[in-house]
Amino acid sequence: MTFLNRVVVALGACCVFSSAVVANPVEVEVWHTLRAAHKSEFEKLAKQFNSDQREVTVVLKAFPDQAALRSEEARALFAKKKPALIQLEDNRSPEVIAQHKDIVPLHQLLKQFPIKDSKWFLNQTTGFMRDAKGQLTAFPFMAEIPVMFYNLDGYKKAGLNPSQPAKTWPALQDHLLALRDKAHYECPFAISHQVNTHLENLAPINGSLYVTPTNGLDNARSPQLNLSDAVFMRHISIMVSWKRSELLMHNGNGNEADKMFADNRCAVITTTSGALAQMQNTRGLSFGVAPMPFYDQVVPKPGSPFVSGSALWAVAGQSKEHNKATMAFLAFLSEPAIATAWHQRTGFLPLTDAAFRSSEGGFYDRIPGAKQVVDSMREINDKNSRGFRLRNYPRIEPILSGELDAALSGKTPPVAALTMAQDQSVRISNEGLPPAKPAAPARR
Repeated sequence: MTFLNRVVVALGACCVFSSAVVANPVEVEVWHTLRAAHKSEFEKLAKQFNSDQREVTVVLKAFPDQAALRSEEARALFAKKKPALIQLEDNRSPEVIAQHKDIVPLHQLLKQFPIKDSKWFLNQTTGFMRDAKGQLTAFPFMAEIPVMFYNLDGYKKAGLNPSQPAKTWPALQDHLLALRDKAHYECPFAISHQVNTHLENLAPINGSLYVTPTNGLDNARSPQLNLSDAVFMRHISIMVSWKRSELLMHNGNGNEADKMFADNRCAVITTTSGALAQMQNTRGLSFGVAPMPFYDQVVPKPGSPFVSGSALWAVAGQSKEHNKATMAFLAFLSEPAIATAWHQRTGFLPLTDAAFRSSEGGFYDRIPGAKQVVDSMREINDKNSRGFRLRNYPRIEPILSGELDAALSGKTPPVAALTMAQDQSVRISNEGLPPAKPAAPARR
């Protein structure tokens, strides 16, 4: 099928480009912060899109981090040289971003230029980019969940069954002791993205709320972090003990542990599913992937984690022609074959049901545990896993990471670290709120 035929199907006859050869194709500039394997795969897709047709040219511009992208964005908007799409990381406030004057919520563009495959967009893997009405605010192409990677050869050396990774934290402790004492790993365990994997998702996986009330999703006036829940104290205390016994050898809010695992230095890591691309592209690495462990003393079975990640946001102020071109590119990315390839090559979650189903063949057989992890995201009925909203969370997250560092390094007792994190988050999340209205006096 030619590109134009696909666009006819994807966008509908009302918004199709002319089949005539276009002398000056519409340029769609996309800014992103993808790196390494993710960057390479995105470049391949853009190249494929450009080679399939002549009406639109996608130009990718990579930035080292979100700060550099946002800084350049501000200059570009001032100079009126806007990109069409920008990749922004999930900061748990998509509604706030969508209300910005320089952003067009995706659902508005979908009304003008419908994408056929969008009706199959999975609510469970795109919820982090939906507003309170369930409308998509951005194109959720980089959705991910926390997972555990483990070294298959290391498990065999330690006398462990590589087809049976630990399901609970106590079981994982036993595995790490074997990996340290029998397989002689100097780094049995390491942590990437520690706020996401060991605070945010600790709650829904173990039947708790991360934010009260209702994870901040029901328009509560002033939702707050729920770090006083006993599950956080239990977990941080156990992580401190692992640090002291040299089971946990590295923790941080970046992705340094991903490379340590890829280099065969660490036997087990917790990180996000987006690390799959790096692991698949590392020669000589034999690995499996498993869901995050849970506490079976707390819940009989684990809940689902939050979906997070980043998305492509449409920039306002574009002509109708440019918006049509932008949506043609997003329609291409939504096609089942393209969405499937992106999922399989990167580890980001499938965007559509078709991408889920087309990966059920031999792909998952090559990666022990991958099918279980992805299948777990098909049906999310757990109310605690719908996501969370908290005001000013981008400012709160670094504080949480700092207090985790202090606790795990032994500088601050776990209870004190969690208390300070809670107190600071309350202050920051309440900034800018108008004073509460006094309750009306009771009638006599």
